[in-house]
Amino acid sequence: MSIYNSFLAPCKWLSGILAKGTALFVILTAVITFFVPGAFKWVEGTTQTIILGVIMLSMGLTLGKQDFVILAKRPFDIFVGAIGQFTIMPFLAWIITRIFNLPSDLAVGLILVGCVPGGVSSNIMSFLCHGDLAFSVGMTTASTLIAPVMTPLLIGYLCSGQHVDVDPMGMIMFLLYVTIIPVALGAFLNMTMNKRKSFADIKACMPGVSVIGLACIVGGVVAHHGDKFVSMGLLAFCCIFFHNALGYCLGYVLGIIFRFNTAKKRTISIEVGVQNAGLGTGLAAKFFPQLPGAAVATAVACVWHSISGTILANLYALSDKNGAPADSAAPVEGKPAEENMSEEKPLNA
Repeated sequence: MSIYNSFLAPCKWLSGILAKGTALFVILTAVITFFVPGAFKWVEGTTQTIILGVIMLSMGLTLGKQDFVILAKRPFDIFVGAIGQFTIMPFLAWIITRIFNLPSDLAVGLILVGCVPGGVSSNIMSFLCHGDLAFSVGMTTASTLIAPVMTPLLIGYLCSGQHVDVDPMGMIMFLLYVTIIPVALGAFLNMTMNKRKSFADIKACMPGVSVIGLACIVGGVVAHHGDKFVSMGLLAFCCIFFHNALGYCLGYVLGIIFRFNTAKKRTISIEVGVQNAGLGTGLAAKFFPQLPGAAVATAVACVWHSISGTILANLYALSDKNGAPADSAAPVEGKPAEENMSEEKPLNA
């Protein structure tokens, strides 16, 4: 048992460090891979798919029965959030591709970022900015569950003018076994084994595993398309920046329209703006290998959404003169605030 504990303690410590410094770790991985591409040449095809599945499994391990109860108890909030998630970001992406007259590969990449579900890291960002944590968890869960249908349909529709072949049924199947199955498995394990100490210890290490997985995916893109980062990186970043910033703004406006309180407006702003760009990278590699710029755009989004979401959350928090706003919502039902955030989540998209 002492050997087990001596191995587990540094793993949990490292997981916490990686979760707090996700963006920095991913950037360092990308820089190293640019000069040593062979380090991540192995991240492609089935290997990349497995890594994505592990990342989504780590998300599932954070979900319990109370998180699904939120979907039933707050249907209107979740419905508004889902509508915002799958209208604002996809159509913003399409508009930006038209305004900037982007080449097909960058256009497809930006549309992929817009059409994927919300990023898991949005939950901890909502906590940091005194948002509505239950609403955040509910939105992330809902958008992930409906993504296998909405994401392929939106991509097929919005990419129709890019003269590229889109395989909606293939995407549906891919998203089912990369998102739904791992998330369902993780949630099942969490609900049936959460009282076991050994399971809690393993779960505490999963954020670090998730961060390493994201770094591997970005490293794989850099290893195979490093030259494209030089020629397309700046344009891709500008488009990702505007897309992300407008997503935050319009998400907040949506909260104003539906008269949400301050906590919910902050939450829906972050939930709409922060996307699961790692999943978008997987879709780019699997279904658009002939468009390397698509993978470049999604990889840039992986890093930038982590950075911008954290900055915005801290700006929201700093705007409070006396701690949390008076209308800040309670934590997820059945979990006190400290338990909600006791398991570090990676600050990635």
